[in-house]
Amino acid sequence: MRDLRTFGAALGTTRSTTHRLVSSLVQARYLRQVQGGYLLGPKLIELGTIALEQMPLTTVARPHLESLAELTHDTIHLGVRDGDDVLYIDKIPGTRGLEMRSRVGHRMPLASTGIGKAMMLDLVPDQWQSLFDASRRALAGVSFKPDNRPDQQTFMQRMTNYAAGGFTFDLEENEASIRCVAAPVRDASGSIVAALSVASTIPYMSLERMDELIPVVQREARAISEELGWRVPQPTTRRIKR
Repeated sequence: MRDLRTFGAALGTTRSTTHRLVSSLVQARYLRQVQGGYLLGPKLIELGTIALEQMPLTTVARPHLESLAELTHDTIHLGVRDGDDVLYIDKIPGTRGLEMRSRVGHRMPLASTGIGKAMMLDLVPDQWQSLFDASRRALAGVSFKPDNRPDQQTFMQRMTNYAAGGFTFDLEENEASIRCVAAPVRDASGSIVAALSVASTIPYMSLERMDELIPVVQREARAISEELGWRVPQPTTRRIKR
């Protein structure tokens, strides 16, 4: 919150001029007058919303995907939720001479991929179960050799751990020998709107390396989220009654 004196000092104007300028901003809804001063007004929120709508997710995310690709040399994915599926909207192939079946425009069940599970982190257990069942139905005719898909109990326990940590893994659950580390992307409301992942084959993606990649992937996902207007929630303090 700012008062007239603060505005005047910043602008270098007299009190009367400052009052006239601020009153005009209040009238135009750029500022909102409250007891003790002024706050940002609804017009700025409207403009911010328009700016975000004009900024495609892929455009915002691309530099961060490229940063991950350069750092890891692995395949980088960006995806959004489409019903029970993840829709891949961007991909940077790795430089290790490996190719995965994923491609831009490709869909896979949410619960069978690391990037899909990252978009499930805010859901409740009943929804996890529903999406797990949907994944099993969608992949019922697909042969997995070896079959590393978790059973229901293992899947639910993993999701509980993932939700607590803010990341997800794909442990060869979607494609043989492919592992990935994923993290969610949030918008200004705090909702998960996308996810990104780093994927490679077992020789390049040991469990130890997956653990090391968690903060790396989370950092880029957080950076994208902040560009979309998300802010890290501030801890609240409670006054203790004496």
